[in-house]
Amino acid sequence: MTETLKGRRIAVVLFNLGGPDDQASVKPFLFNLFNDPAIIGLPGIVRTPLAKLISSRRETSAQANYALMGGGSPLLPGTRRQAEALEAVLNTRLAGDEVQVFIAMRYWHPFTEETAVDVAAFGPDEVVLLPLYPQFSTTTTQSSLKIWNETYAGSGVSRAVCCYPRADGWVEAQAQAIGTKLDEAGETSVRVLFSAHGIPEKLVSSKGDPYQEQVETTVAAVVAAIERDRGPIDHALCYQSRVGPMKWLGPSTPEAIEQAGRDGVGVVITPIAFVSEHIETLVELDIEYGELAHEKGVSLYLRAPAVGTAPLFIDALADATVGALGRTGVAPFGPGCKADWKACPYRQRKDAA
Repeated sequence: MTETLKGRRIAVVLFNLGGPDDQASVKPFLFNLFNDPAIIGLPGIVRTPLAKLISSRRETSAQANYALMGGGSPLLPGTRRQAEALEAVLNTRLAGDEVQVFIAMRYWHPFTEETAVDVAAFGPDEVVLLPLYPQFSTTTTQSSLKIWNETYAGSGVSRAVCCYPRADGWVEAQAQAIGTKLDEAGETSVRVLFSAHGIPEKLVSSKGDPYQEQVETTVAAVVAAIERDRGPIDHALCYQSRVGPMKWLGPSTPEAIEQAGRDGVGVVITPIAFVSEHIETLVELDIEYGELAHEKGVSLYLRAPAVGTAPLFIDALADATVGALGRTGVAPFGPGCKADWKACPYRQRKDAA
């Protein structure tokens, strides 16, 4: 009697930031965020009380912003939809295997530590760590990888995708979303603003964080995809969500909107580093910056949606997962960094080899 061969059990772990479920969880979420040494690089004896102070001071204003979205963040429901879509595609592509997609949030439930226990209970043969951050940064992917490596004690051969700034499906999904808004603008002269979450400049200059370069890589690829079909477009890269007194990457998104007003052009704005709708898109881009655009005389203000569960993007995540199964360690999906950034985990892995 011939024994039936069993397929592999493959766990795919999606890394994301997380967000508060309701008004009561806003303050502890903020504390977890600011108590991360990747966010505030101070010793714990200083960082923890500072995180308590910041979260207390920001609680009321943050609660007001989350109230605009129904009281809590839509990030987890959106990420669940992405996980379900990816799991369906992967189980079709890897028909002989059993694939389960898990969600590991950094600052709110399901915490990475909780997901590590769930993955261990699944008993995988293979583990793929896949950030929902297309561009690598020490403040996002590195922080998530660090806590995962410290907490996961289950089975399986692990590998991580550190970034995918030029993944075809990711780029094309954005190009299509922007194209729809350009069609909506019609004959109005508009500038496409690619708005990325900012980080302090010193992370790039002193820490060797590749984030800025990778964001610029994504922008160039999306612009090329749009111009392939439409010809030249007016565009600019800007950075949002500045916090604190340090100098951040610029120009800021408010500055770019004000410039558009001075130049007499409308704006099509797109979240170039976010793959899901959350407070930075639904409140900051849609409401706060929308009001700013009106105040500064911007003739038209349109916002392209995050890629969410766009089939092209989900296919890109599936490509990254399948591509990673043939290796171990940390590596980009597609072209990664151009420069030799010291914070790049792929470079660190090669140096250690």
